[in-house]
Amino acid sequence: MTGSLAHWIEIAGTRGARIVVIAVIAFVLTRILKALTTRVVHIAKGQARGAQMRERQTRTLAGILYSVGVGVIVAVAALMVLPEFGFDVTPFEAAAAVGSLAFGFGAQNLVKDLINGFFIVLEDQYVVGDLIQLNGETGRVEHLTLRRTVLRNVNGAIVTIPNSLVGQIANLSRDWSQAFVDVTVPSDELVGRALATLEKIAGDFRNDADWSPALLDGPRVLGVESLSLDGTVLRLQVRTALNRKDDVARELRRRIKLGFEESRIPLRQAHQVELHGAMAPTQSS
Repeated sequence: MTGSLAHWIEIAGTRGARIVVIAVIAFVLTRILKALTTRVVHIAKGQARGAQMRERQTRTLAGILYSVGVGVIVAVAALMVLPEFGFDVTPFEAAAAVGSLAFGFGAQNLVKDLINGFFIVLEDQYVVGDLIQLNGETGRVEHLTLRRTVLRNVNGAIVTIPNSLVGQIANLSRDWSQAFVDVTVPSDELVGRALATLEKIAGDFRNDADWSPALLDGPRVLGVESLSLDGTVLRLQVRTALNRKDDVARELRRRIKLGFEESRIPLRQAHQVELHGAMAPTQSS
């Protein structure tokens, strides 16, 4: 018992300083890494929309780099401390080599998660805060790491998707949104009168100061979309600011209904067809 106590006293006296130095260096490195990632995010901040998108991408990448960096610092510090307690790190190094082989063969999905996650962030396919369609789910990205993507779907549920399962992605939070509103009038109705009424409604909508900030282009009357036994389908197109297409389409349908009632034009139905953004769906690597 006395010999064991003397051994630990010797460690504390002769090696304790080195252990403290290693711990302090590891702590300082983590703080420096935190400061650097925070600084990078701060530099990316801006009021313009492009700057805000860069900030979100930078914040996501900085969080991932910080997590990986802290893990590396802790692992290296642990390996440096072990010899101070009399442990031989050679077996640990050998175990790490064997473990890397097992990791390669037995954790292929995890490796694919990490690789896909890296390219998702590097290629800016989506970042935290984006509204995306992914694997049949539509939701806002709440958390993104190299291993997984976490969405909050329209029902409020949290959906976790491993990055290895990420296939085709539709990002609904880039550039603009677009909607097509189809209006069906009876076949015996004069198409010219209906088109003229739609042109007036679209023009009044474009000139409305309350709605013009939400409009990027249109509404435009594209003309006759199709003919059927149910009637003549007329189509309008409107391009809006992000996440405003539903509001704009609802207001446009309301105005069409009121305008056709005022002009005494029968209305069969009005429905909406949607397109989102200027970004084509992307395929993860």
